[in-house]
Amino acid sequence: MATVEYKEIAKYLIAGEEEKREVVKVTENIKPDLSVEEGYLVQQELVNIKLEEGRRIVGPKMGLTSKAKMQQMNVNEPIYGYVFDYMLIENGGKVHLQDMIHPKVEAEIAFVIGEDIEGPNVTAADVLSKTEYVIPALELIDSRYVNFQFTLPDVISDNASTSRVVFGTSFHKPDKFDLDLVGVTLSINGEIKELGAGAAVLGHPAEAIAMLANMLSRKGEKVRKGDVILSGAITSAILLEKGDVVTGRFDGLGEVSFVVTD
Repeated sequence: MATVEYKEIAKYLIAGEEEKREVVKVTENIKPDLSVEEGYLVQQELVNIKLEEGRRIVGPKMGLTSKAKMQQMNVNEPIYGYVFDYMLIENGGKVHLQDMIHPKVEAEIAFVIGEDIEGPNVTAADVLSKTEYVIPALELIDSRYVNFQFTLPDVISDNASTSRVVFGTSFHKPDKFDLDLVGVTLSINGEIKELGAGAAVLGHPAEAIAMLANMLSRKGEKVRKGDVILSGAITSAILLEKGDVVTGRFDGLGEVSFVVTD
């Protein structure tokens, strides 16, 4: 496929996002044989378009970081996408349903990177030594595809379903915690709907950041100082409805919340 075709697919997906409407997955009506590698080329065109529009990258995000999900999708490593500045919602703020299609929420630990991390062969220990802070976060995923149905190349092309992010306001040094043991609850309207621990993310959330650095190194890129990176879902994703008050509580790390409005 030529670069122009990757760009057209990226525009197709961006149109779905901007117009708040579902689109048919790429592998169904545009390119049935789309590969994972081509999915990342589409994603790069999508990123380029947003950067040309003046958007700023906050940092990468990891997806498919549970071993069960990886087995389900028949992959041996997670996927990644990018969070942009327009996706940020302040802690305790409002999320507008009309701005999205069918959003779901997950609880995650985010890493604030203090030094560049360049692969290959990056380890979780390397990541922890170069992480300035860890913070609690809630990610809203919102696949542009009909009924959240997609193949692996489809979701990669769609920037890993990235939509909105709420970062907590409590910053903690990573060496003060066993992040794999941090317990997390995700509550809707005061009722706990999901719970888990940091170990749900590849055994330790820093493992996800190490994998990201090693994956980026294949194309000559790196994790950069100043990146704020979502390490992957600790809880399952919950579909949001108008009026929901969503709260994530992270043992020792604090809490993060938002309210769903029209």
